[in-house]
Amino acid sequence: MISTYLKPLAEVDAARADHLSFLAGLEEAGYSVTAGRIDPPTGGIILLDVDTEAEARELIAKDPYVERGLASYTATGWHPTRGALAGYQRTRSS
Repeated sequence: MISTYLKPLAEVDAARADHLSFLAGLEEAGYSVTAGRIDPPTGGIILLDVDTEAEARELIAKDPYVERGLASYTATGWHPTRGALAGYQRTRSS
């Protein structure tokens, strides 16, 4: 999921702690592989381990950034075949 901030960075940053808590929950549940802010900070990327775009959208709808109208997300499917994530193994059951 690739996000684009819809509000000024100061408004986004005011909700950042809640967003990071949301990400921690995704990690604990085994849905988030990695995440980070785009540089310069105009949005971010969350690499989710899900089976469908619908599942990704259902999860991301609970992001405080989305709930507060601070960011929108675009879904982009991807299957790593090379590099550090080429041997990635799901940590949760399907």
